[in-house]
Amino acid sequence: MKLYFTPGTCSLAPHIVIRELGLPLELRRVRIGPNPTVVADGSDFRALNPLGYVPLLELDDGRLLGEGVAILQYLADLDPATSLAPAAGTFERIELQGWLTFISSELHKSFSPWLFHPEYGEQAAAVARERIASRLAVVERRLEERDWLLGTGFGVADAYLFTVVDWSRAAKVPLEAFPRLIAYLERVRARASVVEALRHERAV
Repeated sequence: MKLYFTPGTCSLAPHIVIRELGLPLELRRVRIGPNPTVVADGSDFRALNPLGYVPLLELDDGRLLGEGVAILQYLADLDPATSLAPAAGTFERIELQGWLTFISSELHKSFSPWLFHPEYGEQAAAVARERIASRLAVVERRLEERDWLLGTGFGVADAYLFTVVDWSRAAKVPLEAFPRLIAYLERVRARASVVEALRHERAV
């Protein structure tokens, strides 16, 4: 399979999951912006994804799958024995979908675009940081008696949460009020899959 990615974006989450699964992978770096292009050949990325953003997963049969939350669940279901996602049809799977939605709508879309586009102004950035802090407080409470968002092991929601919250440093979102979250981020960062994903992204 091929993963179209851009360093420093949410495409890191499925990349981490692919490394967790040990699947063969071809990375295709995308330069995002007004005219997104596939770096390797300069082709127009919008020919593959009209929306022009990553991640995009190309399967071995040529089918394309966009949207990070969908990609994460698709990948987890390739090998249910890994327990990266609860089984479909269970309450736990619905709980996972709730957390993926929360990360996507309440965190991801509060960081981006508001904290990555100076043209929106400092007032908008301040409102975004306040909103993010209130949402991170929810995550902090969730981590009071658990190491991971769901169950007893690392899962796709953890890959996504880590990817988004790790933007805090660049976006100047303080985390000092969330010691459990800080420890959680370091736990995830130490995983072999995360180390490998970041190393490969730097090399492409």
